[in-house]
Amino acid sequence: MFSGIVETQSVITSAKPRDGVVEIHIKRPSIFNDLATGESICVDGVCLTIESFDAEKMVFALAAETLQVTGWRWENLPSKSVNLERSLAMGARVHGHLVTGHVEGLGEVLECVHQGEMAHLRVSFPPELTPFFWRKGSVAINGVSLTINRVEATALEVCLIPETLKRTNLGALRVGSKVNLEIDPLARGLVETAKNFLTQTRPEAQS
Repeated sequence: MFSGIVETQSVITSAKPRDGVVEIHIKRPSIFNDLATGESICVDGVCLTIESFDAEKMVFALAAETLQVTGWRWENLPSKSVNLERSLAMGARVHGHLVTGHVEGLGEVLECVHQGEMAHLRVSFPPELTPFFWRKGSVAINGVSLTINRVEATALEVCLIPETLKRTNLGALRVGSKVNLEIDPLARGLVETAKNFLTQTRPEAQS
């Protein structure tokens, strides 16, 4: 579990196919001084397990589901800048919202407008995610916890503050860029509960 508050950025230094998975190496940030094999790291919004590490790199394996949902291709991954966050510790403050690292789908940047130190980002999302987005709700974009300012039929708008632009890779996005989207788990729970309640209370369900 993560909070959507990115700790730092790093670079994928290599990627190669390996017996049904894709192995990637990410340059190890100096602040990641408490790693252990088997731990989880949120990489651009994707929860990945550390297979091994040393002073220079962290090694992960991307499964078929991860590649399908994110659209990542191993040939294009080297030199890619990614957002990184270590998993939450029990008792730690959650400054964003709860993020699982399970990407729900891809979005596309429709508009990116910089106004002084701020930026407004408009991103499309798959139609099936529509029920889970609403104004002042939360969304994780490339693993970054953000508040939704406005929702259209299949697009949402968020505001990027200076700290977000400095700390994450969202400041480098351009129109047409693809991003990983994760809905707020609490939104999913609310929508699914309401759906089940309405199904159970329909007259035909009681006959």
